[in-house]
Amino acid sequence: MTKKLSKKSANSAATRIGTKTAKAATKLPTFEPAKPILLSGGNPQIAKADGDAPVQAYIAAMPGWKRDVGRQLDALVVRNVPNVCKAVRWNSPFYGVEGEGWFLGLHCLTKYVKVAFFCGTLLHPIPPVESKKQGTRYFHVHEGDVIDEKLVASWIRQAAKLPGENCF
Repeated sequence: MTKKLSKKSANSAATRIGTKTAKAATKLPTFEPAKPILLSGGNPQIAKADGDAPVQAYIAAMPGWKRDVGRQLDALVVRNVPNVCKAVRWNSPFYGVEGEGWFLGLHCLTKYVKVAFFCGTLLHPIPPVESKKQGTRYFHVHEGDVIDEKLVASWIRQAAKLPGENCF
C-alpha cells in the first residue's frame, strides 16, 4: 500500500530530491557560465578550441587594461588578414592561415601582453624582443603603451604570408 502525500509534502519532497516543481523552479538561481580562472600573470585559462568564440572568451577574460589591448590586436589581425583562422591553444589565442600554420600568438603576463610572431626574424623591421625559440620574435605591450598600429599591421600582413607554426 502506497502512502499518499499532501500537495505541500509532495512539493517539498520533489525539491529535496532535485525534481522541479513550478514553485521550486521559480526560486532556483539562473545559470551563468563560470568565469575563467586566471593563471599566473593574469593569463586566462580557456579550453583548447577552434574559432572566434574561444578567442573572444579569452579576450573578455583578460584582466583590466590588457582586455583593451587584446581587443585592439584582434581587430588589427581581422582587418589585415582576410579569412584569418583563430583558436585557443595552451591558454593563448593563436591566429593563422589555413594550410599555412599559426603566425601570431598572444599571452598575458603580470606586467605586459606578449605578442609572438613565430617567423618574426623574417619580418622587417624585426620585432624588438628575442626568443629562445629560433625564428620567433616578440613585442610587449605594457600598461599605458600606445600601439603603433601601422607598424603592427605591417608585421601582421608580412607574417600571414610566411609559413607558420604547424600546430593546426
